[in-house]
Amino acid sequence: MDRTERFYKIDQLLQGGLSVSFVKLQEALGISRAQLKRDLAYMRERLNAPIEYDRDSNGYRFGKPIAGPRYGLPGLWFSAAEIHALLTMQHLLENLQPGLLAPHVKPLLARFAAILGSADHSQEEVTRRVRVLHQAARELEHERFAVAANATLNRRRLKIHHYNRMEDRETERVISPQRLVHYRDNWYVDAWCHLRKDLRSFAVDAIRAAEPLDERAKEIPKAELDDYLKSGYGIFAGKKVTWAKLRFSSLAARWVATQNWHSKQKGKFEKDGGYSLSLPYSDDRELVMDILKYGPDVEVLEPEALRKRVREQLAAAAKRYR
Repeated sequence: MDRTERFYKIDQLLQGGLSVSFVKLQEALGISRAQLKRDLAYMRERLNAPIEYDRDSNGYRFGKPIAGPRYGLPGLWFSAAEIHALLTMQHLLENLQPGLLAPHVKPLLARFAAILGSADHSQEEVTRRVRVLHQAARELEHERFAVAANATLNRRRLKIHHYNRMEDRETERVISPQRLVHYRDNWYVDAWCHLRKDLRSFAVDAIRAAEPLDERAKEIPKAELDDYLKSGYGIFAGKKVTWAKLRFSSLAARWVATQNWHSKQKGKFEKDGGYSLSLPYSDDRELVMDILKYGPDVEVLEPEALRKRVREQLAAAAKRYR
C-alpha cells in the first residue's frame, strides 16, 4: 500500500466521528508505528487534516476543521497547468528583487514548498524531477526595480533616464507608473509618459536612473489601460492597429496551430496542411522576431510593409553567410 492509499484508508477509518485506536490503525494499514506517526503528522501539517487524539477513548478521530486551507486528500499528481504555475511562482519568489516584498518572501516560499509537497511526492522530488526553463532574462539593478515598484504601488511619479537599445540613446522622462509586468522573464513598467503624452511600456532593466517625485501619478482607468496595452503584439502596444496575415508550412502548422500568439488571433488550416494565422499588432519589432524564428516555414502574406520588413531582414541575414 503506497502513501496515497494509506491516506485514503486513514480518512475512511476516521470518518463518522468515531475514535480509532493507534493499534487498529496500524493493523489496518500494515505499517510500523514510526510510519503511522509520520503519516498522521503529514496529514495534519501538510493536508490540514483535523486529526486529534482523544484521551478518553485512547484513539484518533476527526475534530473541528483547522484554520487555514481546507482539508483535502491529494490527487495522484498536479495537472500540467498547476505544476507550471506553482514552480513558476516559486522561481519568481526565489529571484524576486529585494526591497519590495522581502519580509514576506520567506513565508510565501515555505507555503509553496508545502503545496508542492502535498501531492504524492516530496517538494524536493518535484523540483528535482521537473524543470521550468527561463530564457533570456536580462540583468536588473535591484535598486532600480525597488524604486519602480515602490512608485507603482505608492502612486508616485518617477523621473527616469531610459536607454533605447534600438536607437542607442538615452532620454529623460517623467512617467506615471500604472503597473509592473513580468513578461518573457523580464520586468516592465506600464506607464503614462508625460513627455509623449501617451501610454508606454518601459523595460525596467533599461532604466539607468530613477528618482521618485512628490507628485501623484496620473491615474489611467483600468479599462483604458487594458484596451490600449492588449491591442498591440507582445510588449509593444498602441492605439493604431494593423492586422498581419501569416501562412505557415504543414510542418510548422503542427506547432503554431496550438499556440496563442494574441488573444484576438484567427487561425485555420489550409487544404494542403498549412496554417494561416491573422493577428493584430501596433509595433512590428517583436512580431518580426517571432516570424523570423520559423525561417522558411512561414510567409508574411500581408500587409506589404511587414512582408517587406521581413524580406529585408532575411536578405541581410543571408548576406552574412555568403
